[in-house]
Formats: sequence, C-alpha cells, structure tokens
Amino acid sequence: MAGKFEIKTTDSGKFRFNLKAGNGEVIASSQLYASLATCKGGVESVKKIAADAKIEDQTAEGFETVTNPKFEVYTDKAGEVRFRLKARNGEIVATGEGYAAKSGCLKGIESIKKNAPDAKVVVLED
Repeated sequence: MAGKFEIKTTDSGKFRFNLKAGNGEVIASSQLYASLATCKGGVESVKKIAADAKIEDQTAEGFETVTNPKFEVYTDKAGEVRFRLKARNGEIVATGEGYAAKSGCLKGIESIKKNAPDAKVVVLED
C-alpha cells in the first residue's frame, strides 16, 4: 500500500498535512499554513525534493554541511533524534517525530524518500 498525504483543517482554521506510510503511520508533518492552496504547495514541495534531498547529520561531531534541499538530523532538548526537511530556499517543509535512536530516524527519512514522490493527496473534511 502506498503512502498518502492527509491535509486537515486545525482548530485554529489553518491547514496542516501529515505524510503517512502505507501502514498508516505518520512519518512527517508540516507546519501550519494559512490556506489550503499554500498547504497543497507544501505537499508538492515535499513530493519534488524528498527523493533527492541529502542528509546532514548534525548529531555527528564535525558534521559536513550540505546544501538545500536536505534532511537535517539533530538531537532535540529531550535527547530524541529528529529530522526536518528543508526546501531549496531553506524553509522547513516537514518534520519528523522524535526517535530514541538515530537508526529509527534514518529509517523514517528512507520511508519519506520512498513514499512521498508518488503519494496521493487526500483533503480530510471536518
């Protein structure tokens, strides 16, 4: 089963998407968008850049900085490993959940690279 982007309206009236893997698990989420059109634009950006985005592992000492688009892998304040996907312009277009281990985070990135390009887009009604 292929992945899909689900777009929904938040309680504040803004829009957010979740990219779900074929098993239904959320593998990436977006920021809030003011309109459905801009949210769909964010989805298209992820679809275009995910497969070719490089990985910048900021958890490694003396890590190499790579150009956008890229997945930034980092450790959050709680000590969990996370990623953020940055578009060519440096904007964060998707983020991942916190993982206990870097290996889980990297598997999440691989899942996005595999699922995002061909994922269908579903707009959920309230």
